[in-house]
Amino acid sequence: MNQKNMKNALSNEITDTKNELLKALDLFDQENINTVPFEGSWTGGQVAEHVLKSASGILETIKGPAKATERNPDEHVKQLGDIFLNMDIKMKSPDLIIPSIDSKDKSSLAASLGETLDSIKNIASTDDLSATCTGFDMPMMGPLTRLEWISFASFHTKRHTQQLKNIINHLRN
Repeated sequence: MNQKNMKNALSNEITDTKNELLKALDLFDQENINTVPFEGSWTGGQVAEHVLKSASGILETIKGPAKATERNPDEHVKQLGDIFLNMDIKMKSPDLIIPSIDSKDKSSLAASLGETLDSIKNIASTDDLSATCTGFDMPMMGPLTRLEWISFASFHTKRHTQQLKNIINHLRN
């Protein structure tokens, strides 16, 4: 796939992922966004804040310093998808992106998520996706390319969109 087609596919992917996330978030109201659905679970608001912290960090990384890549720029994309789209794998969040226990405001979370994912989409459309971002390394993988970071943002967001749907279903039953 050439760079232009890749950019279009990736920016469409981010747009679709953002729309699905916001649709899932919209299933909550201001009251139940802060309700713990079952013991050991985050609230819908905490899931949304976690996604926002992650996406904001990715945005910072892909806007930051980068260098030419000396490997296949999409080398880690499949592995990232296999890990983050497998809902059978339970994960522990890095401390950096663990949500606070404070009450969340649904509309400001939705607005911030929309803006952050739109900014990632804009970089997907305009910047060199093959460049390796040097500001932050993915644990166990090392430095990732913009293509890999943006793909990760999509996979991670999709994973938590599913989690939001599970939480709202639990709250409604």
